[in-house]
Amino acid sequence: MKKAYLERDRRRGLYATFTWLVEEIGELANAMLNNDTKSMEEEFADVLAWLLSLANLVGIDVERAFIKKYVEKGPPP
Repeated sequence: MKKAYLERDRRRGLYATFTWLVEEIGELANAMLNNDTKSMEEEFADVLAWLLSLANLVGIDVERAFIKKYVEKGPPP
């Protein structure tokens, strides 16, 4: 994601990139409400892509953060 999209995301800016994430979450919600598996699959991918774009913009390594919180500490109760 960083190699392919970081420069474009920087030009778009943090707020606009966040707005795209929110829009994709709405599309995912709609797909889930309609029980549309094909659309859910696409929207989960879109949500993940925009989330990773945001993380790149603010300098967060999502993989490292996930491992630190959910692997090293274990799952929440």
